[in-house]
Amino acid sequence: MGAAKEEHVCKSQDIPGKKWKFSEILADNKIKERWEKVRKFFFLRESTYDMTNKCNIRCEGCYYYEGEKQFAKENKDIDAWRSLMKAEKKRGITFVVLAGAEPSLVPELCQVCYEEIPLGAVATNGIKFISENTGYKIHISVWGNDKTSHKLRGAKNMLSRQIENYIDDPRAVFVYTFTRNNIDEAREIAEILADKRCRLTFNMFSAPSGYEGELRHNPSSLLHTRETIMDLIAQYPENILYSAYNTAAHTHQTGLHGLYGCSYPRMNPSTDIGLGRSFRQYRTDLTWDRDAACCVPDTDCDDCRHYAAGSAVVTARMFRHAVNPELFKAWLDYVDTYLSVWVTGYEKGKNLCDNLTAPPGFKVF
Repeated sequence: MGAAKEEHVCKSQDIPGKKWKFSEILADNKIKERWEKVRKFFFLRESTYDMTNKCNIRCEGCYYYEGEKQFAKENKDIDAWRSLMKAEKKRGITFVVLAGAEPSLVPELCQVCYEEIPLGAVATNGIKFISENTGYKIHISVWGNDKTSHKLRGAKNMLSRQIENYIDDPRAVFVYTFTRNNIDEAREIAEILADKRCRLTFNMFSAPSGYEGELRHNPSSLLHTRETIMDLIAQYPENILYSAYNTAAHTHQTGLHGLYGCSYPRMNPSTDIGLGRSFRQYRTDLTWDRDAACCVPDTDCDDCRHYAAGSAVVTARMFRHAVNPELFKAWLDYVDTYLSVWVTGYEKGKNLCDNLTAPPGFKVF
């Protein structure tokens, strides 16, 4: 595995000292084609919504049951939710992320959101099927094999139940969360999902504030995860929605905030442009708090490697990556992956860069 790791490390073909113009980077036809493909989606403006404070399982390290948001009173009034979505649309929001606790327990509210803002994703444990009438991407959380899921989530036969609900469903993306203890199980899960024609992407356990449990990553587990992901991308290119640059960014010893500077309001005081101005994280009572607004609230920001955070934090840093062809190709792979995971109907292209590329200003590890 050590030799494989060295082979994965990108050897930049950049010309030392050259200052690339953007037009020179786009002179490469493959880069230009991918750029034209992804730039059509720059209109996306997201906010997130806790749909209910109830869940049909209870997972160790769950973000929702940390902090104050779990105690917000539920608003189940359909008209109130419809009014909120109309107001959000008027505010410029074009993409919604429905989370919770467990959104599948309030399907009527999910449907109202879809009717008003038809682009979005639902984060679910996948035990309860969400109707095809709700055309959002369905992100199904996987935390290991059935033995591990039973231990950490208290539910039996989770993967088979998730697959039964969502096999051949074009909305479905299985999201495997790497913890410190389930890294090798990813190979078993990837084989099962690929055999069932399911699609898979990856997430990194990012510790909630104050969490010191056994799921928190350390340098050794980050490296092991990195090697495992790179092997799986090569083994299942048709089923895995990920890239080498996703791998480099999310398994780096420095978290996303340290690498890129977080764009979400909780860590970003600016209200001038971007997420700092537009993003809101609504609680179940339809209120929001700028000081707490974050894609995954109550996460330890220094340990944040969450896939949802990266979808905004990394993609927002285009100009840092548009300095040479190699780095820009890596960024385009990241954006292409992000869109294929989050946007219904968007199909991922072949990765432009198969090697690990260092985030701007950092070494690969």
